[in-house]
Amino acid sequence: MKHLLLDGFNLAFRAYHAVPALTRDDGFPTGALQGWTRMLWKLYDQETPCRGIVFFDKDGSKRHLALHADYKANRAETPEPLAKQIPGLKTLASLLGFCVIEQSGVEADDLIASAAHALTNAGHEVRIASADKDFAQCVNARTHLIVPPPAGHTKDGWAELDASGVREKFGVPPEQIVDYLSLIGDTIDNIPGLPGVGPKTAASWLAEYGNITALLANHERIRPERFRNVLRNAAAILDRNRQLITFRTDISADWEMPADADNAGAAAFFEQMQMRVIAKQFEQRLRPKTPATRQMELF
Repeated sequence: MKHLLLDGFNLAFRAYHAVPALTRDDGFPTGALQGWTRMLWKLYDQETPCRGIVFFDKDGSKRHLALHADYKANRAETPEPLAKQIPGLKTLASLLGFCVIEQSGVEADDLIASAAHALTNAGHEVRIASADKDFAQCVNARTHLIVPPPAGHTKDGWAELDASGVREKFGVPPEQIVDYLSLIGDTIDNIPGLPGVGPKTAASWLAEYGNITALLANHERIRPERFRNVLRNAAAILDRNRQLITFRTDISADWEMPADADNAGAAAFFEQMQMRVIAKQFEQRLRPKTPATRQMELF
């Protein structure tokens, strides 16, 4: 069976920026809610999973902040209109039949990676929907990454990356993604890489030496030569980066908990939010295509 795992805040920001600043008559923002609904429907229709789970961060990540006090410190505050809609996004996901999972002090990335690990070990297929390149480390024979189209190219649709797709996109296979990102850094998460080391340099080093440990052991042979002194003193920062970027896969939860769509509740939610176009689309989706249409197809 296939399970669809969604990176909640990552997709919420995408939904917020994809839709104009729509509001209810009283001024309450609804644009992200409308973009979110269409996104959930799009992903479900494309992937047709047996079930979907949406993961959210809650109260920051204790393990990341313990390693790097400035982790994600460069990120701007969540825009107020989006912040107001976050509770509604979670409610709406539940009404549409998705499980919603969050744990205080645990980053959604670690929850998703743990769910993917447990579900694939149980014999399931997993698709992770996120624009976060860190998830490329999770890709294997049973876990693929679903990435959104680049801005301005929405007609291209969401692309599915298997191991060969990861190598084509990043220049390294999934098993080298952590070392690759440790070398180049991640500006989105405020993780500094090595000065001057870009994607092509990192990929070429890993192609030759395999991993950071071997790279550091051979730092006197590295080319270009200007990086030899950089690598000579890089062990500590690279070790920290690897710990920050490597996902946990050992978190326990009921990853296969049942979830049922509440069609009446979803219809009432759309009415409350005055999402009239979405409400009409929802009515159309509720019309069975055949007598054998499954409940999950009502998403």
